[in-house]
Amino acid sequence: MAGSLFIVAAPSGAGKTTLVRGLLSRDAAVRLSVSYTTRAPRDGEVNGVAYNFTDATDFQARRDRGEFLEWAEVHGNFYATSRQWLEDQLAGGHDVLLEIDCQGAEQVRQIFPQAVSIFILPPSFEVLEKRLRGRGTDSEEVIALRLTGARDEMRQVDRFDYVIINNDLQVALDELSTVVRAARLRTPLMRLRNPASFLPAV
Repeated sequence: MAGSLFIVAAPSGAGKTTLVRGLLSRDAAVRLSVSYTTRAPRDGEVNGVAYNFTDATDFQARRDRGEFLEWAEVHGNFYATSRQWLEDQLAGGHDVLLEIDCQGAEQVRQIFPQAVSIFILPPSFEVLEKRLRGRGTDSEEVIALRLTGARDEMRQVDRFDYVIINNDLQVALDELSTVVRAARLRTPLMRLRNPASFLPAV
């Protein structure tokens, strides 16, 4: 696998999407995997850019055909990663970032143990709750579901290679960029991408 695979997960409200967008604007070599989802588009979201929006029937048919690398149900909606697209990108030497939940991250790690996993934490659970309520887009019932899910996800942080605490957005973005740059310097990847620099093994 010539490309690097990055997994970024976080509880809802931790700022994962903002950080991922910031990384993509800084680093053109990273390609974002566009997930499939059955949830309704939010204002401003474009099909094929934010997500591949579909319905439950189509989603289940694709899942049953084995088109998904991983899939999960989150807050009543389904999400999944295209297996073929991801494998093609990595084989072509491209770095790919998966912005997924903890369920999906665990599934991907089973298939790609060399993937670099990063968990985004809020400064505290209280700050997370304040951020979720400050959005003004979700009902109280949805917020309660997100908070319950966040507690469960935050307890899984030790399964990830790196942790970034998103207290200051610019600092967190710098840290995320640093992880990506460092991962590209791993010896097996450097040997694969720059064979002329390495002497034959003795």
